[in-house]
Amino acid sequence: MTTYVVSVFEKPLWRTVLTTKDKAKALALGAEIGYKVRDEEITPKPKKR
Repeated sequence: MTTYVVSVFEKPLWRTVLTTKDKAKALALGAEIGYKVRDEEITPKPKKR
């Protein structure tokens, strides 16, 4: 299950604006904000047994 995180740079840190499972929603919000935005895709590794 992949999670998408949208972050905005506010000095001196990156602040998370949105965490969602929907890639289109994450990209749309990033495009709407525009300035100093970072979109990350996080996929957890499967647990080893």
